[in-house]
Amino acid sequence: MNDNRNYIFSSHSTANRDEYSRIAGWIPKGRKVIDLGCGDGSLLAMLKNKGVVGEGIEISPSGVAATKKKGIKAHVGRIDVKLPYKDKQFDFAVCNVTIQMVMYPELLLNEMNRIAKHQIVSFPNFAFLPNRFDLLIRGRMPQFMIPSYKWYSTGHIHQLSINDFYDLCKEMHLNVIDHNHIYPNVFRIFSVIVPNALLKRFPNAFASTALFLTGESV
Repeated sequence: MNDNRNYIFSSHSTANRDEYSRIAGWIPKGRKVIDLGCGDGSLLAMLKNKGVVGEGIEISPSGVAATKKKGIKAHVGRIDVKLPYKDKQFDFAVCNVTIQMVMYPELLLNEMNRIAKHQIVSFPNFAFLPNRFDLLIRGRMPQFMIPSYKWYSTGHIHQLSINDFYDLCKEMHLNVIDHNHIYPNVFRIFSVIVPNALLKRFPNAFASTALFLTGESV
């Protein structure tokens, strides 16, 4: 049975997710970055190639080992706790598709805001339209966002939507500077049926992954 609650990475593990280039586009050359939940360090490696100084925290020891093998500083630890960094020690704090997997997402966001001038957060949008149909028709936990996993064998413990994140930012007085959501290719292929303007007007229904840049004005 597949289980993604305890990630195991090989020493040569690499990834190239759709979010990486979008995140990199927000971070200028030479900035200092902390990646919270850095996985195997693939995002940090991409940022390193563009002259960004980065380090990571990852709960998986094998992920930290893979990150270090890429020549990037990293250590094992939780990210939804008080972090061992000074106020505004970093230019950017990144949490890529991980906030839904921690016990205290609000504490994570608060710490990101404390230790960095800007925060970049991405997450699967649980209000994505196929999820809604799956829940409506099957009456069970939607499988679209967690393919190959069951409701009990995934680390997704705090599913959230784009609207949920906006509400949380408002509660925490976080300034949303920019957003850059990911829309599945199926919507773009049938753009006559679902025009791009409609996708962008209703991202909470059509975006599968949400990315937000918060913090001080860039």
